[in-house]
Amino acid sequence: MNKFRKKPVEIEAMQWDGTAEGTTQIIDWILSYGGTARYWCSDPRRCAETGGDSPHAIFIETLEGLITVGLLDQVIKGVKNEFYPCKPDIFEATYEPVEDE
Repeated sequence: MNKFRKKPVEIEAMQWDGTAEGTTQIIDWILSYGGTARYWCSDPRRCAETGGDSPHAIFIETLEGLITVGLLDQVIKGVKNEFYPCKPDIFEATYEPVEDE
């Protein structure tokens, strides 16, 4: 068996906080790179009446197909301008902040 080490790569990521502003920022970011993303609300009428307490999701078209972004997931832009979600614990274990030079 051969062993390999992952190359160090800088990525861009945004965490989805579930707010309308956060949703718009992420979707606009994905669209600006030619990606596809959609917002979904389980009960738009209820959200309009209660201020947004229904379950929400963002769907991203990835290289593997349509994937759901959950609340607090990081949305990552990969090295080929592809987008995909990453759970917070996996993101924390895999990535560290990069200092601006």
